[in-house]
Amino acid sequence: MRALMIATAGLLAFAGTAHAEIVSKSGRFGGVQVDYRVVLPPGYQADKAYPTILVFTGGGQEMRGVESTLAADWRAEAEKRGYVVISPAAPGGQLFFQDGDRIFPAFLDMIRKDYRVAGGKLHLAGHSNGGLSAFHVAAKYPAYFSTVTGYPGLLDDGGSTAPLKPLCLYMHAGDLDPSWRDAMAAQAKQMQAQGYRIKFGVEKGQQHRLRAAEIDLSRRLFDEIESCK
Repeated sequence: MRALMIATAGLLAFAGTAHAEIVSKSGRFGGVQVDYRVVLPPGYQADKAYPTILVFTGGGQEMRGVESTLAADWRAEAEKRGYVVISPAAPGGQLFFQDGDRIFPAFLDMIRKDYRVAGGKLHLAGHSNGGLSAFHVAAKYPAYFSTVTGYPGLLDDGGSTAPLKPLCLYMHAGDLDPSWRDAMAAQAKQMQAQGYRIKFGVEKGQQHRLRAAEIDLSRRLFDEIESCK
């Protein structure tokens, strides 16, 4: 279903340097209203294909979390590399690894209709509850994706990991976050033994919420996405 544009933030400029455009949008998907933000690279052209990332924020997955996650973790590298980044807020507070997943696959179909996705497949990422959401949605609709990143995140809904096997999978956890770190390490080890393309990394000195920009993780997340062949 085509989304309705609410407002568009103007193209920002500082000292002559072009920045990403952030667009506020809303639409109905799976019978519920969803608000979301879209980061468009400088000079965006609607008829041009761009690599596209769907990002889930953590916590209660509210809009303020969406905006914070995009600003802290994704926008700067998306500007540099020419990516479209899309991030929805959970409809009615229903998390995306729970009842909020009702917006799929309609939301995914909208992305592929409204934007020319390079390679035809999306990249999927999220942190904390967003990481759980990323793996959950990828396992339900693997044909839409080429990579999945949890920082932190894993498949934690009791479902089979088998649908994820064709994808490139990336996991990052803080060494000061033992419960998530250990659960992710165990899942990654099992999946590696079964031939999955999965990479697990522990970030030194980091708590649960990884400070991506501070530890150069933002750049590395994009590097991993681009390494998937």
